[in-house]
Amino acid sequence: MFLIRRIDYTKIKAQMANFITLINLSFGAVAIITLLKGFVHMSILFIFLAALFDRFDGMVARKYNIESDFGKELDSLCDMVSFGVAPAMLIYQTSLDSIPGVGLSLVIIFILCGAVRLARYNVKEFDGAFYGIPITAAGVILTFCALFAEHLPILFYAILTTILAILMVSNIRIQKM
Repeated sequence: MFLIRRIDYTKIKAQMANFITLINLSFGAVAIITLLKGFVHMSILFIFLAALFDRFDGMVARKYNIESDFGKELDSLCDMVSFGVAPAMLIYQTSLDSIPGVGLSLVIIFILCGAVRLARYNVKEFDGAFYGIPITAAGVILTFCALFAEHLPILFYAILTTILAILMVSNIRIQKM
């Protein structure tokens, strides 16, 4: 009982968004691990759960006015795993591994473009719009399409991965909703 009275709830509130961000990262890591164990559909589910928590961390930070540079950097690092590495590995495992050299190159390019996209976002002043599609959107699109890997040709995934990578580093202006 004594410890409960000593807890500083303002510090807990200040870290709430970061905690949600870390849940996003946890789901991304679990998605990778389940994929390595051969559970493709579970991996897809965990990437979608990561996206759900990624949506909430920013909302919480804005609602409680607890936005910080630390939180922004942490969010980008977590997004790199959950929406860069995990979807790239998923699409490689479900389709692009049939063309090993090209497939591996495409997923590496996707991951690299995601990293560039996140770094560019972190150093630019936010003006209410994204430049290039967010890595979250690219990763979720890639993950959703992985559901149809048995029904769509490998060429579709090669082209999709390439287009999403290019769109992440493009200068297309997308208004934030």
